[in-house]
Amino acid sequence: MAPLSVLKKLDRSYEMAEITAGMVKELREKTDAPMMDCKKALSEAGGDMQKAEEILRVRFGNKAAKSAGRVAAEGVVTIAISADGKSAAMVEVNCETDFVAKNDDFLALSNALAEMVLSQKPADVAALSALPYKGATVEAFRTELVGKIGENMSVRRFVRLDGQGKFASYIHGGKIGVLVDVTGDEALARDIAMHIAASKPKSLDASGVSQELIDTERRVAIEKAKEAGKPDAMLDKIAEGTVQKFLKEVTLLSQPFVKDDKQTVEQVLKSKNSQCHGFMMYVVGEGIEKKVSDFAAEVAAASQV
Repeated sequence: MAPLSVLKKLDRSYEMAEITAGMVKELREKTDAPMMDCKKALSEAGGDMQKAEEILRVRFGNKAAKSAGRVAAEGVVTIAISADGKSAAMVEVNCETDFVAKNDDFLALSNALAEMVLSQKPADVAALSALPYKGATVEAFRTELVGKIGENMSVRRFVRLDGQGKFASYIHGGKIGVLVDVTGDEALARDIAMHIAASKPKSLDASGVSQELIDTERRVAIEKAKEAGKPDAMLDKIAEGTVQKFLKEVTLLSQPFVKDDKQTVEQVLKSKNSQCHGFMMYVVGEGIEKKVSDFAAEVAAASQV
C-alpha cells in the first residue's frame, strides 16, 4: 500500500486538476486578483465562479471586482442621433485586432450601421444584416470585407432609443459609447455623457440596480465583518451601511460629478433646471473572452509550486 504522504499528494493533485486553467483565467480577468489566489478561491468554492469571486472580495475588498467589465475584444462603438435629438442608435461592431478597428472601410460600415438602425429600425442583428448596403446586403458586404482584410468581424449588438428629452452622446476612443436622455441644458447633457463614460454607473438610480447585486454586496459585507470580529448583533447594520454606500457609488444621480466632485450629478442637474431620464453605455468587448496564449502554461507552471 502506498504511504499516506503519497496518497495525500495524489489527492491534492486530483483536487487541483478539477480547477481548470480556463476557470482561473476567467476569475483572474474578472477580479485582477493574483493567479494563485484565484486558484485557491476556486478550490474553496468547489469550482463555483460566483462564490469564488465573493471569497476574493472578502479577502481583497472591492479591488477584486474592479475589472469585472474589462474589455476583451477589439472593435468600435458608433452612434447616430436624429436631427431633432429625440431618437438615437448605438452599434457595436467587433473585429480581431485594433489595427482593423482603424481601417477606413471598417469604420465606414460601422458608422453606416448606426444610421441604418436609427432610420430603418431593424428588429435584431439578423434583420440589420439583411438590409441593403452598397449594392448588396450588409452581410454580403461584411463577408467581402472579411475576405479583403483577412480578419473576421461581426455586428455584435445595437440599441435604438426614443427619448423623453434630447439625446447627447460621447464616444471615448471609439471603445466606449454613451447615449444620455436629458431635458434641459444641452451642454450639461454632453458633460453627463462624458461622466458616464468615466464613472460607469450601473443605473440611473437605486431602483435600477438588480436585487442580485445588492444581495451579493450584503453577503460580502457580512463575511468581511465576521472576519474582522464584529459582533453578530452589528452585522445587519454594517451590511445595510455597505449596501447604501454601494448604491451611491454605482447609480448615476448619486455619483459625485466628475467636473465638480463637491456636487452629485443630481444636484448639478437641479442647479441647471435639467432632468436626466436615462442612459445607455456600450464598452467594446464587454463580456467577451480574449485568448491569452500562454496562460494555460502559466497556470500549469504555478501548479507545480
